[in-house]
Amino acid sequence: MSLYRAGVTPKAFVAAVRAGLQELADPVKAPEMQAYMKSDMPFLGVQKPGRVTLLKSLPRLESRDEWLDAVQTLWREATYREERYVALSLSGDRRFQSADLMPWFDEMIVTGAWWDFVDEIASKLIGPLLRSSPEVIRPLMLKWSVDADRWRRRTSIICQLGAKGATDVELLTACIDANVDDRDFFLRKGIGWALREFAKTEPGWVRSFVEARPGLSPLSRREALKHL
Repeated sequence: MSLYRAGVTPKAFVAAVRAGLQELADPVKAPEMQAYMKSDMPFLGVQKPGRVTLLKSLPRLESRDEWLDAVQTLWREATYREERYVALSLSGDRRFQSADLMPWFDEMIVTGAWWDFVDEIASKLIGPLLRSSPEVIRPLMLKWSVDADRWRRRTSIICQLGAKGATDVELLTACIDANVDDRDFFLRKGIGWALREFAKTEPGWVRSFVEARPGLSPLSRREALKHL
């Protein structure tokens, strides 16, 4: 019987996720995945296809409050990294997206503090909100571009991945220029990635942008011009 039809609660939903992940656990893959991700939090060894299948088998929480409760519980009480991957996937439920979720997305960025979480939050969650609610998200991205937390800064740089012609060029410029001298690998890589993706839409603009910034790191420059 579907948990939803039986009157699923956030607690029951979380329990179903955890039980499903345990059933899919692979003790051989788990240490390999942990080592690859350089993660302090252990893995169960459940790869993405298995997580996708599990999510499709679960009921949908129809209440926004219950949905957020379940998502936050999975993230905050995670014992294994896959619980956070599931929470991240659930956080993108299109039914509930609005700018008032930014404090939650910010919490995931700061506490996740690694590229596997941050890149998806930036491009798949915050990016669409930037395009739908620019009056709220744009000032926040400008603020994050100079934040002490490197993952907030990386988010400000890469949040427009995939925006193509809808890219806010002034915002992209401001966020990159705020970090162009930073020596952090993830910021330099993020700058190159953001420019490389935008080059698919505006190659001339990207080429001019790079040429006008001799201080751009070799990594950022190489990534930006990779397909030009």
